[in-house]
Amino acid sequence: MSGRGEGDLTLVVRKPCFNLPTGCPDCLPVYFYLKLANIHFHLDFNLIYPESDIIPYVETGNYVAYNNERGGVIECLKQDSIVDLDTEFHSVPEWVSAKSMVSSWLADASIYELWLGTDGGSAQKVYYSDLPWPIGKVLYLKKVYSVKLQLGINKENAERREEQIYRNANLAYGALSTRLGEQDFLFNNRPSSLDALVLGHLLFTLQVLPETSVLRSKLLEHSNLVRYAEKYMTELVEVGTSSMPSASSSRSSSGASSSTPRRGPYNWSSKPKTKPKKEKTNEEKTFKRRAKYFVGAQLVAVLLFLTLMGRGDDAEVELDDDEGYDYSD
Repeated sequence: MSGRGEGDLTLVVRKPCFNLPTGCPDCLPVYFYLKLANIHFHLDFNLIYPESDIIPYVETGNYVAYNNERGGVIECLKQDSIVDLDTEFHSVPEWVSAKSMVSSWLADASIYELWLGTDGGSAQKVYYSDLPWPIGKVLYLKKVYSVKLQLGINKENAERREEQIYRNANLAYGALSTRLGEQDFLFNNRPSSLDALVLGHLLFTLQVLPETSVLRSKLLEHSNLVRYAEKYMTELVEVGTSSMPSASSSRSSSGASSSTPRRGPYNWSSKPKTKPKKEKTNEEKTFKRRAKYFVGAQLVAVLLFLTLMGRGDDAEVELDDDEGYDYSD
């Protein structure tokens, strides 16, 4: 583990909700990774780009690690010697297999449940609740289509793929439950990126997905996994980080020191501590400038969508009118 830039490290995630520091399934593992590594960091919230694949990202000084680079933020932090919890595990076959299983089977199950397996309310709150309704709705439908392509789901195989996704998730839960037993961590009684991935998934499933979720019900069958998630929810999630950032700012901050975790109930109401106002960086200025183009582009997309829908209705009317004629002559 390197001390390079630790004191100024900032993790940028999607907004907090559902009593979690962030409701984003991609952001939670990075949050827990830094917490388990006992790294002091600040937590910032980006409200500008709800679908950007660079979120989460970590920045310290001139260094930035984006989610869409080199396997994700955690892998970037390891490769660049910022923080590496996995030095003892790379040569352990069981650990490598378990991490692959979580990154594939459970990741697919999370995506399926969030966008296709439930009513979409959780996804709307995590990603689009700060956008005007028409834009948020169009982006949501666009994402649903994208997820179907990603998971290889179509009309012909939808039922079969659903069964496969839930079956794989159930097998993964069983394997992790057996591996964990009553230990504090999954391997060698010490934390690794595998623990961060699993904790992120478990708390996302328990807190973000609705009670009607099939995936959530399957997880609740494994009591030791639930206890494991609740233990670190209490120890690592700070009370202040679950409050909502200001909707008027693109990035709202709260301290997230790993050295002094706060304990408290899950349904807290404390407001986050704000850090002293600092001069905007070039990156923040760029984000704000691009935000204007983003909103404009999405508005154009909504207008085009409504226009095409209107043309489709006109075509149907013309076809209905033609049905009254006999073309046999």
